[in-house]
Amino acid sequence: MAAVELLVRGGLLVDGTGAPARPADLAVADGRVTVLPPGDGAGAAGGREVPVVDATGLVVTPGFIDVHTHSDALAAVGGPDPAPGAAPGDTAWDALEELRLAPLLQGVTTEISGNCGSSLFPCLPERLPELAEHLRVTFGIGPVGPAEDFAAFAAAQRPALRRNHLASLVGHGTLRAGVMGFADRPPRPDELAAMCDLLDRALTEGAAGLSTGLIYPPGTYADTAEIVELARVAARHGKPYVTHLRDEMSQVEKALEEALEIAERSGAPLQVSHHKTAGRHAWGATLRTLPRLEQARADGLDVLCDVYPYTAGSTVLHAMLPPWASEGGIGALLERLRGPEVRERIRADIAGGVDGWENTVGNGGWDLIAVAAAPARRAAEGHRIADLAAAGGVDPVDYVCDLLLDSQGEVTIISHSMREDDVRRVLASPLSMIGSDGVPKPGRPHPRWAGSFARVLGHYGRDEGLLSLESAVHKMTGLPAQRFRLAGRGVVRDGAVADLVVLDPEAVRDAATFERPLLPPQGVAAVLVAGQVAVRDGRATDARAGEVVRVR
Repeated sequence: MAAVELLVRGGLLVDGTGAPARPADLAVADGRVTVLPPGDGAGAAGGREVPVVDATGLVVTPGFIDVHTHSDALAAVGGPDPAPGAAPGDTAWDALEELRLAPLLQGVTTEISGNCGSSLFPCLPERLPELAEHLRVTFGIGPVGPAEDFAAFAAAQRPALRRNHLASLVGHGTLRAGVMGFADRPPRPDELAAMCDLLDRALTEGAAGLSTGLIYPPGTYADTAEIVELARVAARHGKPYVTHLRDEMSQVEKALEEALEIAERSGAPLQVSHHKTAGRHAWGATLRTLPRLEQARADGLDVLCDVYPYTAGSTVLHAMLPPWASEGGIGALLERLRGPEVRERIRADIAGGVDGWENTVGNGGWDLIAVAAAPARRAAEGHRIADLAAAGGVDPVDYVCDLLLDSQGEVTIISHSMREDDVRRVLASPLSMIGSDGVPKPGRPHPRWAGSFARVLGHYGRDEGLLSLESAVHKMTGLPAQRFRLAGRGVVRDGAVADLVVLDPEAVRDAATFERPLLPPQGVAAVLVAGQVAVRDGRATDARAGEVVRVR
């Protein structure tokens, strides 16, 4: 073992495997960990004085792995920087730092981005300008420079801003837009071949898998056969197909069958993203979807899912509109929304539905949807669409169209569309792991970005007794590391990357609310990233040890 640089001493180790907690000390050297018998730290240090993290009376776990984020650009060139010359202490800078720090303060040391079909890569060179506009709206980071491939994406991550580690999936929506734009049609054979080639290259370079967002244009324009061909590429690399289902509401069971069919035909492991049964027509459907997943797994299909611990979701506002409205991209969408006849058609489609469309508003109502981020109308943030429209004396569809026009499409929302018993069932399922689905944009983002992991440990684990501490930690560490082939992460064992969390199991809890969504959690004493103390006494240090993780 190399010379010990730091000791974590006196804690109870919950190692990420699901095994019972046990006393242990940990020695850190060269960013790796060695597990020691309790009280053996001084011997491992060879009598030298080394820094100590005192974990007496606390629990030590692997660093948490957030399997579902949308933080791709928070530390990327072209990402959400304030004005040139801004520095810590400036309001804009500090607001972005608060977003960047939120996952770290609750113990997340690795994030998996590129979910729901949206990643910052890959793209044919001639499609880069068109894709940039789409990514600006998706990530709220305009103007952003999309990357041609995974290697360019990795190179664009700035170490000076990288607080934790980042892996990325290949987003099918980005892939499709990067080859054939935003056309609502099947790809030509040469276009499908180009998508497969770009995907194969990205997976070879270290991307973690393939994701789809089949409610979002242009992903929603793809049929099952297109996704099967791409998932076969992921299967050849032994990497998962990760999907935001085509419908998580009234047609969730049908959409789940499509995902299972894609996995079976392609041979790719299946990860069902943020599994939920949302909207009044789907409440209670987890009583059927979870047994279906369990049966598929028993039949030999490698299927798992992830979940966030809230009854509200969050997404882009334009996803509330029927898919035809977005054909041709954001520019075409905004131009359409100026026309009164288009607005009438949108109203009719929401009221009557469109075959194959999830129709969030039709399954719930504008009274369940609140504005999370709207750069052009900050006063609207935190308020429900129905209330905003009523206050302005306008129809909700007209309010939404005008809001999108004012903000150049860059609006995110929070949808209060789920039921508590469904969330609890998915959390308790042995097939589920934890992902925040965080959408880190300024404004009033969903509190899941700052609270998901502490909420599972505190509210659902300790207070509600839904999960044991060992099971909850396994869902946050060992299980996702195994699913996404994150070698050396997720389990505390000799030689593992020294990503660690030290927490008080009796005090850990989420503090973030919908009114104050970035309040840090309580009870997280220390976080180590690659052996460096990144959080001490609940506060971030100056350490920036995060790196882009390449999955081989």
